Amino acid sequence: MKKLLTLCLLSFLFVFTQNTNAQNKPLAKHVILIGSDGFGAYAFDKAKVTNLRKLMKKGAYSLEARSVLPSSSAVNWASMIMGSGPELHGYTEWGSKTPEVPSRVIGEGGIYPSIISLIDAQMPNAKKGVAYSWGGIQYLFERDMVDLDYNGKSDEETMNKALAFIAKEKPIFTFIHFDQPDGAGHTIGHDTPEYYTEVEKIDSLVGEIVSTLKKENMLDETIIIFSSDHGGIDKGHGGKTLLEVEIPWIIYGKNIPPHGKLDTSIVTYDTAATIAYILGLEQPSYWRGVPILNALKK
Repeated sequence: MKKLLTLCLLSFLFVFTQNTNAQNKPLAKHVILIGSDGFGAYAFDKAKVTNLRKLMKKGAYSLEARSVLPSSSAVNWASMIMGSGPELHGYTEWGSKTPEVPSRVIGEGGIYPSIISLIDAQMPNAKKGVAYSWGGIQYLFERDMVDLDYNGKSDEETMNKALAFIAKEKPIFTFIHFDQPDGAGHTIGHDTPEYYTEVEKIDSLVGEIVSTLKKENMLDETIIIFSSDHGGIDKGHGGKTLLEVEIPWIIYGKNIPPHGKLDTSIVTYDTAATIAYILGLEQPSYWRGVPILNALKK
């Protein structure tokens, strides 16, 4: 009996070790996170988003992923790349520039550690960049740790700068932030023709990103994640309705099987954890996100 228990324990340790080693092996050479501000999951009901639907069909997705509360910008962009909610990273408002609640942990970059600092510490020679249309993004990542830090005047300008960087540097990680359709939602209203026009423009930009990756012979070695910070209702957001809280979460690319719709629960801070897993990084114990393994395994 004692020998049997010993054999069982050794078998468990062998399997555990094998699984841990497998997890630490990068799944792709490049990860591109595309974030579209105010792109509610409900937009898929009315907008023509052919490029995003291609990624959904060939990869995996959820239209029931959720933001953290409040369903506003800075708090959710921080959560998306910091792997934790506002109770830990401390950014709690729409336009937070510094944490309103003291961050639970302060990293080498002087803020709660994001996916940027994880890459910097564990893959110090890897190229990484952030291009964003909303200036508020600059307060949410370690700017001195990236090879591209660019605040574009428009979504098109932001995309072009990011694509030039990707084509030249072949970075391991790039975060591309688009400010629309949030602008249309605030000025004209969500669930309006003008709002869906901006949604379709974002879809077109996603198509250009995919085309460029293909042209640069990078697509087969890349994983793309598309998501949003929040949705919206009338001319605002920040509340607790599903129209404001539910966001799209799409993953496509190398080693991503065509699972289609995912049934698992996804919160925006799971995005950082998923990126860390894809790159074979060790996730810090103080993060609260978990990798969406259902999307990554056959």
